[in-house]
Amino acid sequence: MEWRGLNDLREQYLSFFESKNHTRMASASLVPQGDKSLLLINSGMAPLKKFFLGQAVPPNKRVTTCQKCIRTPDIENVGKTARHGTYFEMLGNFSFGDYFKKEAIAWAWEFFTKVLEMPEELLYVSVFQDDDEAYDIWTQEIGVAHEHMVRLGREDNFWEHGSGPCGPCSEIYFDRGAAHGCGSPDCKVGCECDRFVEVWNLVFSQFDSDGNGNYTEMEHKNIDTGMGLERLACVMQGVDNLFEVDTVQNIMKHIQKLSGVTYKEGNENTDVSLRVITDHIRSTTFMVGDGVLPSNEGRGYVLRRLLRRAARHGRMIGIEGTFLHEVCDTVIDENKNAYPELDEKRAYIKKIIKVEEEAFAKTIDKGMELLCQVMDKAEEENCKTLAGEDIFKLSDTYGFPFDLTVEIAAERGFAVDEEGYRALVKKQRETAKADHLAKASSSWADNSVKIDAAATNFVGYKEYTAQAKILAIVKEQALTDNAVADDAAALVLDCTPFYAESGGQVSDIGTISANGGEFKVTAVTKDEDGHYLHLGTVESGSLSVGDAVTAEICTCTRQATMRNHTAAHLLQAALRQVLGDHVHQAGQLVNAKACRFDFSHFSAMTAEEIEKVEKLVNGWILAAIAVDVNEMPIEEAKQLGAMALFGEKYGDVVRVVKAGEQSIEFCGGTHVANTANIGLMKIVSESSVASGVRRIEAVTGAGVLELLDSYKNTVLEGAKALKLNNPAELPARCYTISAQLKDAEKQVEQLRQKMAGNVVDTLFDNAKDVNGTQVVSVMLNGAGADMLRKLGDQVKSLEKNVVAVFAGVDGEKGTFYCVCTKDAVAKGAHAGKIVQRIAAITGGKGGGRPDNAMAGIGKTYMVDEALLALESIVGDVMGNE
Repeated sequence: MEWRGLNDLREQYLSFFESKNHTRMASASLVPQGDKSLLLINSGMAPLKKFFLGQAVPPNKRVTTCQKCIRTPDIENVGKTARHGTYFEMLGNFSFGDYFKKEAIAWAWEFFTKVLEMPEELLYVSVFQDDDEAYDIWTQEIGVAHEHMVRLGREDNFWEHGSGPCGPCSEIYFDRGAAHGCGSPDCKVGCECDRFVEVWNLVFSQFDSDGNGNYTEMEHKNIDTGMGLERLACVMQGVDNLFEVDTVQNIMKHIQKLSGVTYKEGNENTDVSLRVITDHIRSTTFMVGDGVLPSNEGRGYVLRRLLRRAARHGRMIGIEGTFLHEVCDTVIDENKNAYPELDEKRAYIKKIIKVEEEAFAKTIDKGMELLCQVMDKAEEENCKTLAGEDIFKLSDTYGFPFDLTVEIAAERGFAVDEEGYRALVKKQRETAKADHLAKASSSWADNSVKIDAAATNFVGYKEYTAQAKILAIVKEQALTDNAVADDAAALVLDCTPFYAESGGQVSDIGTISANGGEFKVTAVTKDEDGHYLHLGTVESGSLSVGDAVTAEICTCTRQATMRNHTAAHLLQAALRQVLGDHVHQAGQLVNAKACRFDFSHFSAMTAEEIEKVEKLVNGWILAAIAVDVNEMPIEEAKQLGAMALFGEKYGDVVRVVKAGEQSIEFCGGTHVANTANIGLMKIVSESSVASGVRRIEAVTGAGVLELLDSYKNTVLEGAKALKLNNPAELPARCYTISAQLKDAEKQVEQLRQKMAGNVVDTLFDNAKDVNGTQVVSVMLNGAGADMLRKLGDQVKSLEKNVVAVFAGVDGEKGTFYCVCTKDAVAKGAHAGKIVQRIAAITGGKGGGRPDNAMAGIGKTYMVDEALLALESIVGDVMGNE
């Protein structure tokens, strides 16, 4: 049996079934399309489900694929064993009502024995216990010996999930030899040992189940086979597991080169970390390539969790700084022939992974320090479960991932009070929700009032004024017949020109008037039944249910909002053109003053990119492009290339806003008739909202003039403050002052360094000896944390056995900083425990790592007393160790 590489096996399989008149289909994206039952594609059959269910017509009744898959239920076990992995590829050949058992079995045997030249004597076959048809095909037509055949029960050899198509299975096993077995004379297919490896599963969908144990023979039977590519490669390469397969092993070799450690050199913890990183970087590279971005929910959270777990294991084997984006290159190189899109998106994939790594690096050190403190405290109290309150604080305040906390705690033998943690998360969400409702400052915010009336007819796309009738009035959380002057209320009309807040566009404002009564509308919302709730106050007179009224929006506000909304559409189009097609709207807020647009992107935009986007948008504005708005069937809109908002639900008919060929989007908002109506657009700021999400704030029309006026006033005020007669001299004067400040800062830093050196020079004059360790301390008035760290760094650089505590006091605030040199730590010193006990004497708290730790000083007047206790505390700590 000849050794074959994983990439060669993939191609041989697909080519073989192409020779059997199968259509080769490219792997579907890992992100399910039109299937909300899955978070990520987890089987070869999943993307083809629509063909089996008759929801779509396949390109051919015979199809073959190699499908990218990710399974995440066992993330915690990945790395701990060589069997678990999250990413894999599934080979499959499928028949949609065409061939059946005879052909599927014959071709499977042909591929194994003729193409791959597997020895027949090493192949074993299982069939469903009642499937005589399959058994006879295998034994009588293929010629498999009876002693190589096994009948298994429903649990092993019958594929069924609820109601619908189902049927028996037949699996092909490879015998790896007695050396891999359990030694039992009864060892055979079905044994739990590693001797017989299931390689290929042939599913014969021939029944339609009603879910209650009743099966009807299907007229058009299907074939669905699945074979793990990595598992096949293990057999063909004679290796024990997927981590030793050629392409995967090359990824691991890259990690070994970066870390300086070697796989299978006797250190099981190192092997675990290498397997974790190898598996997770494969998964994340493919996920990002398919458009998944790190986030705190859904598949984005899966991606973030995998990346952070891999990054942590990198630190555990000595890799400093970010490195996953480098390993990503090897993943792409090993897979680019089969998946060329990875190579095309190389820079993008690496950037997203690096940005997420950098973001995690900012939280991991502080989080680890605090988690160690929590575990040390639990250890001292002989408690084996970490409190939910402590874990919640780590997650909520410091951004340390809960899953990572659980994993690290388990490594030290601690359980986590997950129930308590979940309860605090729930409470936080409920508090936030209550706060949101309170801030809504309206009695109808919770939609508790049921309005019995026809839905409001919105006429505001074309009309700014409408004659209407009041259908209902809500006041103080109840329906009422009328509202009088100074009453805060909500009016429901039969028709309205007022746009209700939705899709990121704020509502219109204006007035509703009749018979001397005037109602000022400050906001408009819409309930689930289609009633527009006009929120505001009665300015004068009174209004009653049944009154005929005039509803009139503020035209100036509406037009300014429309300018900003259309500008937001142009902005998205320009961003995609400058930054790439990965840009999608992640949220927006458009009102009369400005346009705020959130979008998916992995790094801060450069000044040049911002300038390009701004020029593009203003070019389209000055080109006076007509803005067309039409309602059409959703499929027609998609064919036009209209962009939809991710996660948004749309009906069969959608509203499409089109500005030339530059921008085509699904949108229910209000827009200008021509881009020229926008006037101009100016980007005010670009910033980060969350990891992978950026925000642009921009102004249009009169807002641009206001911005220019504010810039002018700022320049004049700056010139005045610096006593300049000519504002044009302002930049030069600022550069001069900046240079002077830098020189002054250098002098201050030099003085600090000198001061630190003087302190260290005299530090050991009064050193105490504790079991051969020098113990020193000093209090410095006016010294901050940075100064204490500098002193600590100098002490740690000494080749001495030293424990040093520095106390910096500035007014009523103060800080303890403890450092222990390597020799001291080796003898049992622990800076975190020492500084914790020192600080406790003053009523302060803190802790940290064995070599350095910091704590706050409670009562500054007790610092001397605390430092006097240092010698005995060090003795206790080193003695306890």
